[in-house]
Amino acid sequence: MATRNSSKAYSIGEMYCGPGGLGWAAKKTTIQKNGKTIGFSHKWATDHHADTCLTYENNIGISTICKDVRDLKLKKLPKVDGFLFGFPCNDFSGVGERKGLQGEYGPLYSYGVKYIAYANPKFFVAENVSGLSNANAGAAFRKILNELEKAGKHGYDLVVHLYKFEEYGIPQARHRLIIVGIRKGLGCKFGVPEPPGETRTSKQALTVPPIRKHASNQELTKHSDTVVERLKHIKPGENAWTAELPDHLKLNVKGFKASMIYRRLDPNKPAYTVTGSGGGGTHVYHWKEDRALTNRERARLQTFPDNFSFIGSKESVRRQIGMAVPVDGAKIILKSILRTLEKVSYKTIEPSVPEQRRLNL
Repeated sequence: MATRNSSKAYSIGEMYCGPGGLGWAAKKTTIQKNGKTIGFSHKWATDHHADTCLTYENNIGISTICKDVRDLKLKKLPKVDGFLFGFPCNDFSGVGERKGLQGEYGPLYSYGVKYIAYANPKFFVAENVSGLSNANAGAAFRKILNELEKAGKHGYDLVVHLYKFEEYGIPQARHRLIIVGIRKGLGCKFGVPEPPGETRTSKQALTVPPIRKHASNQELTKHSDTVVERLKHIKPGENAWTAELPDHLKLNVKGFKASMIYRRLDPNKPAYTVTGSGGGGTHVYHWKEDRALTNRERARLQTFPDNFSFIGSKESVRRQIGMAVPVDGAKIILKSILRTLEKVSYKTIEPSVPEQRRLNL
C-alpha cells in the first residue's frame, strides 16, 4: 500500500517482518523534496508465526506470506527497491546458549543474503542484537558482513552501527546492531543519523497521554500473593537481587542472575530492554504499582501507537512486542535512508563499527 499522497514511493519487502515495527515506521515515514512527498510502498512481507502475521496484516494493510523462510521460493518474491530483515536473534542473544551460526536460528540470515543476490535492491536494512558482533568469537559477524557486502550484482556499501535507542528519544535502553547497505554505483552513501540529544523516561511514555481505559492489549497479569508481596519490597530501579528482601521472598537461584528479574522501572529513566521471552519475573514491572506492565504499556515503550492492535493470546502478544523494532527508532533510520537516496543532507555521526574495525574483528 503506497504512502498516501506521495509523489514518489520506494517499493519495499520484509523478511522476518514481525508484528510491524519496521513496517509501521515505513508506512508513516516520508520526506519532502522540491514540493514532492517521498515515502515507501509495501509490496510483500513474510514471517512464520501465525499471530504475528495477523497482527502485521491488520495494521500494515497487506497480506503476508506466513511460512517458514526455509520453505519459501525466494525467486518468486517480487523484486523491490528496499529490503528489510530483522533476522532471528535467538542464537546471538546474551540470554541463552549463544550458539551463533551453529544454532538452529543462526544460519537464517543467509536467506536474506540470497534474496539480495536475486533481487539486487537499491538498499537493505538488517537488524539484530548487539551480541551478534561477539558470536562465535566474532567469526559469525565477519561472515555475515562479508556476504552482505558482496551480495547482488554490484555489491553494497555497508554502514554498521550499534544504535542505543534511548539516545534517539526512545523510552527504553534498547541496543541493536543495524546494518544499512546501499547498492554500489548509486552515487550516495548512508550516514548514521545524529541523535537528537533528548531522552524520554518510562513514566513519560506510559502517562503522557494516559492510556485509555478500554485500550486494546491492556489486560492485567494475575500475580500470586507471593509475587505481590515481593514487589512491595522492591524499590524503583531495583530487582530481585539488589532489593532487601525478607528470606522467605528471596529467589533460590544459582549462577547467572539476570538483572531484569522482578526489576521495577525507574520512572526518571528510560525503561530497561523489553523482551519477548522468559518466564516469571521477566515481564517488566511498574515503578509504583505492584504489578507487571500490560502489553499496551510494553507497546508504548516500543513506541507503537495505541491504535496499533496486537492479535493473539496475552503471551503471544508479549512475544510479538518484545521481538519488534521500536517504531520511532526505525522511523529515524528510514528517513535517513530516504534522504540518502534523494541526496538530501542531514546531520550524521561516525558509525560505531567503522570499516577498519569491522575488517579486523
